[in-house]
Amino acid sequence: MKQEDLLIHRLRAYGNSDIYPFHMPGHKQRGAEEFFNPFKVDITEIEGFDNLHHPEGILKESMKWAAGIYGADQTCYLVNGSSCGLLSAICGSVTRGGRILISRNCHKAVYHGIYLQQLRSSYVYPQEIPGFGIQGGIHPGDVEKILDRYMDIQAVLIVSPTYDGVVSDIEGIAKAVHRAGLPLIVDEAHGAHFRFGKDFPVSALELGADVVVQSVHKTLPSLTQTALLHIKYNRPGGGSYVDVDRIHQYLKIYQSTSPSYLLMASIENSIFQMNGMSMEPFIKALEKLRKRLEHMKKLRLVKEDVKGRFGVFDLDRTKVVVSTAGAGISGVWLKRRLRDKYHLEMEMCGADYVTAITTAMDREMGFERLGTALLEIDEGIGPMERGAEGAAFFEEGSCIYSRPNAVAMTISEAMDGRKKSIALKESAGSISGEFVYIYPPGIPVLVPGEYISKEILHLILSYIDKKLPVQGVGDIKLQTIRIVDRE
Repeated sequence: MKQEDLLIHRLRAYGNSDIYPFHMPGHKQRGAEEFFNPFKVDITEIEGFDNLHHPEGILKESMKWAAGIYGADQTCYLVNGSSCGLLSAICGSVTRGGRILISRNCHKAVYHGIYLQQLRSSYVYPQEIPGFGIQGGIHPGDVEKILDRYMDIQAVLIVSPTYDGVVSDIEGIAKAVHRAGLPLIVDEAHGAHFRFGKDFPVSALELGADVVVQSVHKTLPSLTQTALLHIKYNRPGGGSYVDVDRIHQYLKIYQSTSPSYLLMASIENSIFQMNGMSMEPFIKALEKLRKRLEHMKKLRLVKEDVKGRFGVFDLDRTKVVVSTAGAGISGVWLKRRLRDKYHLEMEMCGADYVTAITTAMDREMGFERLGTALLEIDEGIGPMERGAEGAAFFEEGSCIYSRPNAVAMTISEAMDGRKKSIALKESAGSISGEFVYIYPPGIPVLVPGEYISKEILHLILSYIDKKLPVQGVGDIKLQTIRIVDRE
């Protein structure tokens, strides 16, 4: 390898380019002055700097301070991302081989926790926002029906907000879960900023959730891989619906034994920055952008008029979601055009939409560039674009995560059982032995143990054909898939 090909040089070149990041991390390449040279502050557990796995000093006090900011009874710093928090919450709340109820639109980390603990999973499905290609919210009544059906459920885990900013009725869900005497875990990875502004949705911590996991690196000015796990004592009398000691036990397993002080300092600093920052300039610039985008004629902005419908209790407006459904182009095409022509990098795209992440660290110049680019693209969409490479496909504007898949066996049974590889194109009717998902967002389209229906197979092949980032299968060429060997 040549020196100029080293990753550090590629990163420096990207950082010095004119590409504007509408993607995580939330610091938007505007770091704190204190981190000018990371090697100067990269230390280990030396005298005076405490130990994350046995905090007694400055880290204990720091996490206590953070809990006070967020309104939690306990807060833990996570240096292995939200994934380690979700794994710890799952394994600490459900006994091995037990049953958990999760929303089917969970991140792949939740399914990994189910596998590791050999759990049986029941699913509640998000509703669909018709014509936009994105998922809606989870209805409390749907959660209650499944709790009544499966009396052996030990915990409930819901995603809110979604990657696209859709917030479910967490208060209603929490009441249903607590009536059953169970804990509610909320994957609020995209909602770490909720606590810091009246214009943001209310955090699940204030609405009855017992464990809340947040990725501070997604929407706060913190380094990648940083997150928080909050615990709230909601049981009448002041107790907890979760086994707090077991969660801490699993945190010691899933967190690195050499936690980075640079990452922990980044978590603390980002909370300190946000707590002392006025959100008014950011909200004002964001609303200006959203009002400009309402003038698009073919592309459509997901707006607050979805609230109160499709299971949407609230909407995080910091996620700028633009639907291409009905415009004759796809989300893939739009994301590429924004990158290649306008040097704007989106967080992700689906078949029929793109999502831009905005944070308090964004600059008005970036909003101006995005608004101008989308309006120019919208104006230029015409008959010549229709049918072009990247055109929309698979029931335009529909959301696959709202559709139940038939389940043949548990995830662990499928992953640990005998498997064989067959051509992906010929796999309809088989039981999948692997995950299939687009990353981002990392929500499985297909879970091990589920039947591969003709509809799902058609969708996966369409995603591959349109060069969406299909991952999960062992064959990186996406020609084969491992299925359960029923013989």
